[in-house]
Amino acid sequence: MIHEKLKGFPTGFLWGSASAAYQVEGAWNEDGKGISNWDKFVRIPGKTFKGTTGDVAVDHYHRYKEDISLMAEMGLKAYRFSVAWTRIFPNGKGQVNQKGIEFYNNLINELIKNKIEPILTIYHWDLPQALQDEYGGWESREIVEDFTNYAVTLYKNFGDRVKYWVSLNEQNIFTGLGYRMALHPPGIKDEKLFYQVNHHANLANASVIKQFRKYVPAGKIGPSFAYSPAYAASSKPEDIMAAENAEEWNNHWWMDIYAWGKYPQAAWNFLERKGLNPKIEEGDFEILKEGKPDFMGVNYYQTTTYEKNPLTGVTEGHFNTSGKKGISEDTGIPGVFKTINNENLERTNWDWNIDPTGLRIGLRRITSRYSLPILISENGLGEFDKLEEGDVVNDDYRIDYLRSHLGAVQEAITDGVEMLGYCTWSFTDLLSWLNGFQKRYGFIYVNQHEEGEHNLRRIKKKSYYWYKDIIKTNGKTLI
Repeated sequence: MIHEKLKGFPTGFLWGSASAAYQVEGAWNEDGKGISNWDKFVRIPGKTFKGTTGDVAVDHYHRYKEDISLMAEMGLKAYRFSVAWTRIFPNGKGQVNQKGIEFYNNLINELIKNKIEPILTIYHWDLPQALQDEYGGWESREIVEDFTNYAVTLYKNFGDRVKYWVSLNEQNIFTGLGYRMALHPPGIKDEKLFYQVNHHANLANASVIKQFRKYVPAGKIGPSFAYSPAYAASSKPEDIMAAENAEEWNNHWWMDIYAWGKYPQAAWNFLERKGLNPKIEEGDFEILKEGKPDFMGVNYYQTTTYEKNPLTGVTEGHFNTSGKKGISEDTGIPGVFKTINNENLERTNWDWNIDPTGLRIGLRRITSRYSLPILISENGLGEFDKLEEGDVVNDDYRIDYLRSHLGAVQEAITDGVEMLGYCTWSFTDLLSWLNGFQKRYGFIYVNQHEEGEHNLRRIKKKSYYWYKDIIKTNGKTLI
């Protein structure tokens, strides 16, 4: 629908930005921190762009006060960060590392001192390597108890000051890239194991949400889901069915569990016939139903378009981690769906579709299906930013991207979607997992590179000042 007039952003809207511990903190082996799966994985030759690691990242561990000062100057209302599990439990369980507790206490207190709402992510992909070595990490149901104990430790230490919590970040991504495509740790390709690992993650997510009610009764918690709404490639019924399949396999498979504690039927039946469905033990669905979140966290970057895929069709394609536009390849599940390029959309240098209307569509779908408030926990543009003479970064393309997506959020609010806030990815530039430091997302340019000089100096981009004005006016200057 086309609105004659849009509603304003609600009072108290959380204008935020986000990060992840491994991507910003550095200090990978300081103050008692243990080894994570990513600390090990990045040391395998060829896994990351030019062998980049998070050993230093952008040194947020030592520079958090400087970074928070820049947030405060911008007027940021919320900062979403993750806790590194190995800073709290170096071996994933056992003795608590008080130096880790101290760091996050200091970070949280500094945010509150500067009137910035902390949003704490319990897990953003950095699993203690000790648990991977002991029992396979997410491959074992033992992870549920250890993850719950870790989360409760966070609740006890930080729950008096942190109101908003994210339980798992992009479960669909860390399970899929870790166990389907072998691009993330532990680097395994095993379709059946993927579904089992994902089921264990579902149980762990529900368990920590249930415990949250006891320790932080006034708080709000939910998972952050990497949502890519599905489009049909054409009006052909077979393409529409492919898109329906994709929405069920790639989206409902996770969000239905979060909201209702059950798997979607058609996908389950298909996996059962193939012998790929996860093993369910007595009481599992009761646990899952007890973990209903307070909101749905959404990490949105793009939509995906689908067409019919025959039984002998496409499976796995090339994944663009270089920034060389046009090299990604279509993927699919034979007999279910196949991706196809949408020529109505522009793409980034990493072949990600730019589609602000898709965000509005996704927000409406979640609202209609689950009736939950929504926190956009990530949205942003990764690009090759250039530092020009005079410490200037003219990232007008990022401003255009964020403006158009925030416009879609405002349209969704006018449609009736309940929005808690909007966190850009990211505040500072950071290590972009497989893509190194070349793929930049931040409002703050960080002088960090794979090669040459990298003194980690912080420099405000043009988008910094733009977002500052948006926050100051609560979005009134958006149009």
